[in-house]
Amino acid sequence: MLFEKCILIAIISLLCIVVEAQWNTKDFMKREHSLVKPYYGSGLDIPFWQFTGNTIVTPNYIRLVDDTQSRSGAIWNTLPVSSHNWDLQVHFKVHGKGKDLFGDGFAIWYAKNHSIAGPVFGSVDFFQGLAIILDTYSNHNGPHNHQHPYISAMINNGSLSYDHDRDGTHTQLAGCEAKFRNLNYDTHISIRYEKDTLTVSTDIENKAAWKECFKVQGVRLPTGYHIGISATTGDLSDNHDIMSVRLFELDLPEENEGAEDRSHIVPSASYFEAPRDHVEDPKPSNLSGIKIFLLMLLGSIAIVACIVIGIMFYQKQQEKSRKRFY
Repeated sequence: MLFEKCILIAIISLLCIVVEAQWNTKDFMKREHSLVKPYYGSGLDIPFWQFTGNTIVTPNYIRLVDDTQSRSGAIWNTLPVSSHNWDLQVHFKVHGKGKDLFGDGFAIWYAKNHSIAGPVFGSVDFFQGLAIILDTYSNHNGPHNHQHPYISAMINNGSLSYDHDRDGTHTQLAGCEAKFRNLNYDTHISIRYEKDTLTVSTDIENKAAWKECFKVQGVRLPTGYHIGISATTGDLSDNHDIMSVRLFELDLPEENEGAEDRSHIVPSASYFEAPRDHVEDPKPSNLSGIKIFLLMLLGSIAIVACIVIGIMFYQKQQEKSRKRFY
């Protein structure tokens, strides 16, 4: 009798768990906005995702660009995100043969327009929305307040241009250094947008735990924008691989059906990080390498000639002195 009661209690508990799991659906990953293995759907297409540029899909990863110069590629979720609060987690890997020089990096987007190639890490400039930029190469020749690789955030209402020459410093919300390149273990980034607060965290130390990169309050983002990831290479290159993209809708108990309609608001932020001083880069010399070499060679010849003339003059003076002595 006791055994039957235990079985009945277990069945009731299991039913309660199942009912609660089905009801509280916001605790689960939003599959229509996520990309996990196996990547292939019907044929070579992946439902709800579009691939552009030089992107290559393999069984184990999606390579936005390979370790080759002048490449550009992207993946975009074709369904707009309707959630007010969400957590976007990306499993990625940036690696290549370069030891001292490599680039350029990639960007994770929550943007109004999608699947359009452009100059900002493979996507358009003057965008509307949020960009999280993982920059591996410093374009600025002057002084920096940070080292690379570097992670930064930019909010744009369509009126701002990303300044490659200054690594986006003058328009960034915040940023942090993050040595995520050429690691032999998994690397992850979390972009959490909750109650107008943007929090970016990383797991790049193989500790299976999030470490906060930066947090910015007062960030207002519309609903109905698209998730995307794009990358580019220039004269320098790297492999930029995406293993998975997961979007979680955050379940906030205080939210109700009368929440603000954010489908038409303009992306904005109440805080921007103070830019570093705009120091002009040294102007490049008009002399070519060959001209510089020739000038150095002529200078060396002139020095040697002076030394030879000096020695000859000294020897003649010595000879005159000996003649006078005899």
